[in-house]
Amino acid sequence: MEEKVLNFKFPKFKEMIVFEDDDLIVVNKPPFIASLDEREGGEINILRMAKQYHKDAQVCHRIDKETSGLLLIAKNPETYRAVSIEFEKRRVKKVYHAIIGGTHVFEDLKVDLPILNLGNKNVTIDKANGKLAETWFKSLMYFKHYTLVECRPVTGRMHQIRIHLATQHASIVGDSLYKGKPVYLSQIKRGYTLSKGQEELPIMRRFALHARSLTFTINGKDYSFEARYPKDFATLLKQLERFDS
Repeated sequence: MEEKVLNFKFPKFKEMIVFEDDDLIVVNKPPFIASLDEREGGEINILRMAKQYHKDAQVCHRIDKETSGLLLIAKNPETYRAVSIEFEKRRVKKVYHAIIGGTHVFEDLKVDLPILNLGNKNVTIDKANGKLAETWFKSLMYFKHYTLVECRPVTGRMHQIRIHLATQHASIVGDSLYKGKPVYLSQIKRGYTLSKGQEELPIMRRFALHARSLTFTINGKDYSFEARYPKDFATLLKQLERFDS
């Protein structure tokens, strides 16, 4: 059964797969679907879908429910262990793309503010008690009021990219937890009017973060993957190119 969120229809698991061999499945995760079981109950998630597809499937890492993009799934315990070690040793090269509020020129900006996990999906910057966190940022495309940014997290703390960008006064659009504001067409398109009584919805109904690429080596074999933008992210970029450049 397909579950709808904000009129969002989840694709079938097979349609998410960007690569598969005897050991690995790589998916381009849509937004609004959890990587793992978040709580008891029937909520759809990638792990559950993967296990229906391949009974020994294990999700190797997680990305936020609202974040789209690449997720690695091991088909056997050996591969799961090998991939986990690569993540632990920080040898997996992860690249995310984010659309942020404001025009920001980041030329390999390093942010290494320690992050403290407060529990209940809340984190804060805490130089005394936080854990080491390191992210590199590079601006890719400039608009009048927004910037497309490449984010390269070295560590994997919860909300790391989101909170590190917020410390630079560059919150991800739509990320209300970190004071990021959604983008409305009326803000960027001149002469845009709503019909009477119509409520305007943001162009993108989540925060604009996408896990773009992953590069790593296991058992002497090199892997490199890239995930195309989902429809909502691509639409926001297209509208910014048209009306905000």
